[in-house]
This record gives sequence, structure tokens and C-alpha cells, in this order.
Amino acid sequence: MTIDTLVFTGGFREPVFQSQSVFRTLMDCMARPGTIGRIAPAVLPPPPLGAMAGAVALMLCDQDTPVWLTPGLAGSALPAWLAFHAGAPVTDDRQTARFAFIEKAALLPSLSLFAQGTQDYPDRSTTIVVEIEAVEGGRPFRLTGPGIRDEAIVAPRGLPDLFAQMWSENRRAFPCGVDLVLTAGEEIACLPRTTVVHPLEA
Repeated sequence: MTIDTLVFTGGFREPVFQSQSVFRTLMDCMARPGTIGRIAPAVLPPPPLGAMAGAVALMLCDQDTPVWLTPGLAGSALPAWLAFHAGAPVTDDRQTARFAFIEKAALLPSLSLFAQGTQDYPDRSTTIVVEIEAVEGGRPFRLTGPGIRDEAIVAPRGLPDLFAQMWSENRRAFPCGVDLVLTAGEEIACLPRTTVVHPLEA
């Protein structure tokens, strides 16, 4: 498949309907941390980005949302694909990025390197979309916080060993801090900054 084919194909066939479907699933998972959403993403972004992360990108990103990409993604056809299908500009500056994308098996940078928002405008932070191996079957965490009745147990596979510590540092910045969207295959889960993560024994 040529670079041109990768860039100009693979977007939503029915942009309004399909984008709304992804939006509803994402918002439901963000409002109820620990919930696993499932949806057929119906897009084909250039590798190494997966289909679900690509669908989230087309739903979230536009000309007003600078996007940060890992070196592996930035060196692929993805920047041109995002520009063609969403009009989204790519930036090297994590502090100006509204969204960031991390492909599966890539290093998850320190969350504090991204835009944290401010006390007056906490929404001016980066939402990070992280592709993982699976949303289940990994190290278990107990989640508490807004949107969770009592507690929720999740076990994402593919997050770094120090993730609980990274998230604890992110939580300390509240109401500032980043939000995470985890994708794997046709599944998605969210960790808004309000969520408290308690590591459990595997």
C-alpha cells in the first residue's frame, strides 16, 4: 500500500454517525471509570496506530487541537492522515498538545511533561490516548472516585510497571493533570484525573 493510499483512505465512511457512536462510548467510559466500552472502530489509520485509537483521533481532533505523537507515530504516515481526515496539526511541544497518542509497546512518557491545565482553566490539559495490549488480564487496580459506586476493579495489560506511581503524581496536581484513554482492539477504558488508582496484588 502506497503512502498516498494510507493518507487518503481509512477514515470514517459515515463521519457523522460513526463519530457520534465513538463519542457516546468514550463519554460513557469517561463518566464511569472502570467501564469497558466496545465498538467496531470502522477506520484504518496508518500503522503503527491501531483502529480504535484512530477512531478516537478522528472523533476528537480538528484544526484547533494540536496533537503530539510518539516518534514512531510521527515518522509514519499518521500526521498526513490526521491532517487530511481531521485537519489536525501535529506539534513537537507536549505543553501545547490538546491530545497525545502513544502506540502499543511505546514508552509512556512522564505525565507531568504534558499540559496540566491551570487552576482557572483545568480543561486546558492534554488528553493522552494510550494503546495497550488488552484492557483485561494485566495487573489489577482498584478504582475509586467520582462516577464509581463504591469501587471498580480493572486489570489493563501493557501499562508500565510504575504506572500506579505515575498516576498518583498526576492525581496530586488536581484539579490540574491529564486524563487517559486506554484502547485495545475494539475496547476502550478511561481514567479521568479524578480517579484514584489503588494497586492490588496480581
